[in-house]
Amino acid sequence: MTSTAILETRNIVKQYAQHRALDGVSLTVPRGCIFGLLGPNGAGKTSLIRIINQITAPDEGEVFLGGDPLRPEHIGRIGYLPEERGLYKKMKVGEQLLYLAQLKGLSEKQAMDKLKIWFTKFDIKPWWNKAVEDLSKGMQQKIQFVATVLHEPDLIILDEPFSGFDPINANLIKDEILELRRNGSTIIFSTHRMESVEELCDYIALINRSHKILDGPKKAIKEQFKTHTYRAEFQGELTDLPPVFTVVDSQPLDEGFTRVDIRIPPDASVNDLIRNLLDRVAIRSFGENIPSMNDIFIKAVNGQ
Repeated sequence: MTSTAILETRNIVKQYAQHRALDGVSLTVPRGCIFGLLGPNGAGKTSLIRIINQITAPDEGEVFLGGDPLRPEHIGRIGYLPEERGLYKKMKVGEQLLYLAQLKGLSEKQAMDKLKIWFTKFDIKPWWNKAVEDLSKGMQQKIQFVATVLHEPDLIILDEPFSGFDPINANLIKDEILELRRNGSTIIFSTHRMESVEELCDYIALINRSHKILDGPKKAIKEQFKTHTYRAEFQGELTDLPPVFTVVDSQPLDEGFTRVDIRIPPDASVNDLIRNLLDRVAIRSFGENIPSMNDIFIKAVNGQ
């Protein structure tokens, strides 16, 4: 029977001398999703990633890949792009990618066939015989991304994948990440860029001070952090609103417009608020204040 989760960690503990990097961390990563692994610097994310990649072992707890206890042979089913990139600077690009692909279990012919596709897709055919050290940082990033996904792993772990990319190449990599998900891969995505989390992630987990403090579908977490406030921009004077509606902020804008944030009780009707506004002012725009992932990150970490 195939597990619905590609990866599970159960009560992972990792101790380094006097520092406990992970303290009972349990995660479930569903198949076919983009899973954001978030947290401040030093929270324990990298320690967890290193355990999943079998670079280090947990002091306590278990890791399961596809329902099976993690074993050395599983490494071929995982692709890992570390934050600290690690290419051989003196080697030629093509030679290096062939070597890395064969370490992951591909034959030379399989690797060549797949590399032709990626070199065409990324428009990097002229780089084949160049030494890695002769490439810009962004070009090296592209090469390492290809090395990470070339063997078509079930689970792809990307640690700050957009670091060093200009906006055009960041978009290129973003599109490839989405394509990989459409083709059935699961991606664990560790980043400090909350706008990327907003755009890409289906699920998130937030680690702080060695503990998991939040996890679940991104949509459900946003719902959990809703403030039940709505923003309106209007012309006119807003007076005598029923006391059930609380104006929490008001700012004058250009051309005689005003922007207000209004909180309503969870059981109140948004339609009632809109009707009350329409009776009093001329509305230019109206919408719910949905918490951003940046807001949620700060609130969850500060409120732990």
